[in-house]
Amino acid sequence: MSEHEKSTRKKSMGAEKFHAFMKNKLAVAGAGLLIVMILLSALSPVIAPYGYDEQYYEEARQTPSLQHLAGTDELGRDIFSRILYGGRVSLTIGIISVGIGLLCGGSLGVLAAYYGGLAETAIMRIIDILMAIPSIILSISICAALGSGIVNTMIAVGISSIPTYARVFRSAVISEKSKEYIEASKAVGAGNARIILRHILPNSLAPVIVQASLGVAQAITTAASLSFIGLGIQPPNPEWGALLSGGRQYIRDYPHMVVYPGIAIMLTVLALNLIGDGLRDALDPRLKR
Repeated sequence: MSEHEKSTRKKSMGAEKFHAFMKNKLAVAGAGLLIVMILLSALSPVIAPYGYDEQYYEEARQTPSLQHLAGTDELGRDIFSRILYGGRVSLTIGIISVGIGLLCGGSLGVLAAYYGGLAETAIMRIIDILMAIPSIILSISICAALGSGIVNTMIAVGISSIPTYARVFRSAVISEKSKEYIEASKAVGAGNARIILRHILPNSLAPVIVQASLGVAQAITTAASLSFIGLGIQPPNPEWGALLSGGRQYIRDYPHMVVYPGIAIMLTVLALNLIGDGLRDALDPRLKR
């Protein structure tokens, strides 16, 4: 098969998977919702009616109104504006944390699956130890050791996701490396690095893409949990979990202080889960009807 035919075949397969995804109305709705959330967060300096740290003490704890669409907090800060700005922090943490997990966990999983033997045993035993610790407990431990802050939160959430991506990559590579085209590549003298990067990885990405889309949602909720207990993002930086934590003591008298940040988290996680389900259905040939 010529390079042109291979390229044409890949494009047709990609188009087929894209159409399969687009047929899933829930997945498309999730993608649309996520795009809206990203745009609102990215354009928050333009859209937000107030700065995230602007304080108006005379307007503290106001309920939602035309002047403050989501009300104000205990310091008179506009909650709607802080939610918009907080989306930039939460989404960034989710994406970069998944990137850390993919890079580190993926590298370990690929090396373990491809080389096998003692390397696989050593790597997977370390992964098993990390898997034995609940991800939220591991994140809390890392944050407690490193300290709070955006960077440390991303590191903590990223490290806690390494075992998941290591196992996903390992399973995908083990399935792929036993196929005939890999043996043919070895027979013509292709090096290990070329085989891994050129052949195995591109054909092992389907389950990884699905896991990554779901992983962003989990990373956002984990980061929000860390901020809620005071180990994540610290005031006055806006982050959805930190907004929930700041408003929890007023939840009986001023529920709007936690309801709207909670809705933002819920909608984003829902969108990512819908996208993940749609990608799974589109990329997994066993689910074709």
